[in-house]
Amino acid sequence: MALKQVSSNKCFEGFQKVFEHDSAELKCKMKFGIYLPPKAETAKCPVLYWLSGLTCTEQNFITKAGFQQAAAEHGLIVVAPDTSPRGCNIEGEDESWDFGTGAGFYVDATEDPWKTNYRMYSYIKDELPKLINANFPTDPERMSIFGHSMGGHGALILALKNPGKYKSVSAFAPICNPVQCQWGKKALGGYLGSDVSKWEAYDATQLVKSYPDSHLDILIDQGKDDQFLSAGQLLPDNFIAACTERKIPVVFRLQQASGFCYPMMAGYFFIATFINDHIKHHAKYLNA
Repeated sequence: MALKQVSSNKCFEGFQKVFEHDSAELKCKMKFGIYLPPKAETAKCPVLYWLSGLTCTEQNFITKAGFQQAAAEHGLIVVAPDTSPRGCNIEGEDESWDFGTGAGFYVDATEDPWKTNYRMYSYIKDELPKLINANFPTDPERMSIFGHSMGGHGALILALKNPGKYKSVSAFAPICNPVQCQWGKKALGGYLGSDVSKWEAYDATQLVKSYPDSHLDILIDQGKDDQFLSAGQLLPDNFIAACTERKIPVVFRLQQASGFCYPMMAGYFFIATFINDHIKHHAKYLNA
């Protein structure tokens, strides 16, 4: 599959690049950011996938999070895709900030008119890794995933639905129990229909209850004063309780930093504060 380079910038002796490609899964052009550490010039490197939150593109994380120095030091390729299909001319795709464009929610839609294009789960799980592994010096056996808010939800469900695929997972202010919150009800109802049992297949709190073993080390950072925590959109306590019951290790850090999910700039001040901890968390497993 042809890749078109959109930009390339030298950064901590590696390169921060952006590429565009035609997605077979999403049936539109998609962009992703990729950081290639200096080690990638001479050896195959593990890959860490970042999933961004509502309203984001591939740009937010690569320009605001400040992860590149740590990625260079640990020899990690870091891939940051967009958050939804773009320009599909679906009626209503641009009507709200938390559904449609910029809000793919990392599910495979089953409802019209979304089901043709809104297949972000399969895009992240299958198409994107195949593309990355075919075009860059990766070790396909060493892969991890993390994300923020809607992307934290995406990272958790991808790890939980695919045991053994990812070496580690972490999240910043993830939407942990979407079947119980307004964001989740709107997105999952719109993409998957009214059958709540179908929603549970994309809910981390539900998925962890049937996760087959405890070999998954989860790190979550949550801002204490996040307005969406107090509004009941994130529900980390439900997820932690389910993990505890299943004896799945989760390190949950309630940080004094505000850690607001949105506006996005505030969210990235929070992410930048703790990003090195998350890179180290993944490097421990990816470089083992």
